[in-house]
Parts: sequence; C-alpha cells; structure tokens
Amino acid sequence: MDDRLKRLSMRSWRRGMKEMDLILGPWSDANLKNLPQEKVELYDLLLEENDQDLLSWMLGQRPIPEGPIAPLVSEIAVFARERFRK
Repeated sequence: MDDRLKRLSMRSWRRGMKEMDLILGPWSDANLKNLPQEKVELYDLLLEENDQDLLSWMLGQRPIPEGPIAPLVSEIAVFARERFRK
C-alpha cells in the first residue's frame, strides 16, 4: 500500500497543469495516508480524469458529472478553496 500511496502522491504533484498540481498535491499530502482503501480507489480513478475537466469542476465552472468520483471531487474543491482563502 505504501508504494501505491507514493505513486498517487507523485501523480498528484506532477499533473499536466500547474493549477492541478497546486490543488491535488497539497490535498494528497494532507489526506492520502489516512484514506480508507475505498477512497484510495476513487482517488486513483479521479487521477485518470483530464486536467481541464477536473479544474473546471473544482472551480465550479462546470457541474461535476454524477458518478463514483463526484463526492471526492467536491471534497477536494472545498479543500482547495479553503486553502487558497488563507
């Protein structure tokens, strides 16, 4: 499991868009080690999404499509907004 979390962390910080690095990287640092296995699976799915789509969902520019990762996308968006307000 530890290797998988390291891989997910690396993928969070090394996205195709710097904006997504700054959203997913800090979230992964703060949350990955404490996620239950089912949420780790969802996060892995989330990382397969296109950066432009993820960014528009997290910024509220487009609605998050219904599906298994929707609650996690919302959670990360809230985390990012709170972090950027500081």
